[in-house]
Amino acid sequence: MRTGTLRIGTRRSALARVQADWVRDALSARFPERSVELVLMETKGDKLLDAPLAKFGGKGLFVKDLEEGLLDGRIDLAVHSLKDVPVELPVGLHLSAICEREDPRDALVAPTHLSFKNLPRGSRVGTSSLRRQSQLLAIRPDLSIVPLRGNVQTRLEKLDREGLDAVILAFAGLRRLGLEGRATEILDLSVSLPAVGQGSLAIECRVDDAETNARVRTLEHPESALAASAERAFLASLGGGCQVPMGGYAVIEGDRVWLRAFVATPDGKRVIAGGRRGRAEEGGAVGRALAEDLARRGAAEILSELERSLSPEIDAL
Repeated sequence: MRTGTLRIGTRRSALARVQADWVRDALSARFPERSVELVLMETKGDKLLDAPLAKFGGKGLFVKDLEEGLLDGRIDLAVHSLKDVPVELPVGLHLSAICEREDPRDALVAPTHLSFKNLPRGSRVGTSSLRRQSQLLAIRPDLSIVPLRGNVQTRLEKLDREGLDAVILAFAGLRRLGLEGRATEILDLSVSLPAVGQGSLAIECRVDDAETNARVRTLEHPESALAASAERAFLASLGGGCQVPMGGYAVIEGDRVWLRAFVATPDGKRVIAGGRRGRAEEGGAVGRALAEDLARRGAAEILSELERSLSPEIDAL
């Protein structure tokens, strides 16, 4: 057995640090004979603070640099928000564990108006997520969506500084930072369906590192992993990413899985939604079947049009 330090790669943001700290503490408690340390790394997504991620390739911007650290041996495992992880991983890497999911819903922070239904006509709502934007506009086309990048604290600060009426954030992030009290409403799933994997942590390792994988797998939460399997199969089948207007959320009910998902145009004028149930252990098949259903009903056309409209500029960084 190795006796050296187990190195955890993480982004530098406060939320990423909290998530990595949880993994470090959990591994230290289970394996006290191994020292565990964090290795702070900056990703391309962290550098793009004022530009829409969709213009720079979207999904993968927050994980690629950590994956390079895994492949060149600087770190032994990387902690990600699962919603940021592409469905296709580099050769030699895999997701060794999906940890227990936090509340995956979106939260509204609107100190004056308090709830989504109380927002006045023309309210300025901050979010850079096309998924959130499309769903909000489908219900309230009168809203003005304002691009909003940065970490959680920065977005909350911009709420007042930029004269916004509300911002939309992942409730999981607020809770992990101890800021859940800032949420004035937890949005119902009928208003805002989460991103695939939202609320879950994923731990990525080298496939051939048997010892690290064995330790990391003790953090796996079976129910969360089953839900992730269905959601990510849906995502993979449609070829979508975190910066396209689509979402998917799976619930495990005994030995069954219930997956709901949608694809929409950014303006919310066209929404293709559906759901499917099946055996939990066959979540991948459920996800693929739902993707095929939505694709036939127009989702493939929407995603194709969106892909043509975006011109990734990541190589310019």
